[in-house]
Amino acid sequence: MSLSHIRRHLALALAAPFLLASQASQAEVQVVTSIKPLELLVRAVAPEDVQVTTLVPPGASPHTYTLRPSQRRALSEADAIFWIGPDMETFLERLLAGSDFRDRSHALNTEPGAGHPHHDHADHDEDAHADDAHADDDHADDDHDHDHGHHHDHGDGPDPHLWVDPAQALKMAHQIRDVLAGLDKMDKAELDRNLDAFEAALTAKEQAIREQLEPAKDISLFAYHSALTRFAEHYGLHLAGILTLNPELSPGARHVQEVQEKLAKANHPCLLTEPQFNRQWWLSITEGLDLTFSTWDPLAIDIPATPDGYLAFQQSIADAVMQCLPEQAQH
Repeated sequence: MSLSHIRRHLALALAAPFLLASQASQAEVQVVTSIKPLELLVRAVAPEDVQVTTLVPPGASPHTYTLRPSQRRALSEADAIFWIGPDMETFLERLLAGSDFRDRSHALNTEPGAGHPHHDHADHDEDAHADDAHADDDHADDDHDHDHGHHHDHGDGPDPHLWVDPAQALKMAHQIRDVLAGLDKMDKAELDRNLDAFEAALTAKEQAIREQLEPAKDISLFAYHSALTRFAEHYGLHLAGILTLNPELSPGARHVQEVQEKLAKANHPCLLTEPQFNRQWWLSITEGLDLTFSTWDPLAIDIPATPDGYLAFQQSIADAVMQCLPEQAQH
């Protein structure tokens, strides 16, 4: 071996401990989020070197998702796990109820009437919590109004899609800050600076969106399911109807008829669809009706995971609503 080769190997050997230390520093805090919007909130608050893994991938829905073995390992290695709660991510309820995760998992839905936090179930017999995410598939063709006792029926209790409301998102950001501040080696001063900057930027973005959406307040908006509700309520938009209260089931004939009647009578009706769900059936039930379409993504899949990502997410929803204006709309 030449002298140059010996020197190079020696240099690499000497540098290895420093490289490993640098990598360990960058990966010393591991966070798992259930859905992309929560990742955006973590990115807004956490230092850049915090590692974030999101469970629900592009094109999938948290209502029906099945956890992969590799994601189970990510959960095992996480210092903190953020999810909305059992009313949203049904696939996580049983797992996060166990002793392996309850001290590291944090349900961000703390509204009165929301589903019980996972630790309330920790002492129950786990066999009683068999995964029932698809248990009602056999009833998909039933003629019903979606007010039965299905585990994931958003028609009962508070709407769990908190993150689309910027006021709720700010509360969640504060919760994330508090959790991260309790971890070892976390710079609390940096967390506070990031949170303050996020709050200021979110306030400015919210005001800009309110002004942008003013022309859309007379439009009758229709949504695929209840995910849009909190955004519409926060900004004073007219959400005239929801196609299905339970995205896991096809709507019954009576509900479809009611929606069709509302669409026919509405002022400039616009249907906001979502990329996670099959659009064929809503195209069929709206055939022949004079309405426009726009698409928004409640899971923010195409939004970059940066400190400004949540602001871009809010803007994307506002832009989708603006596509409903008669001069912008696509029929």
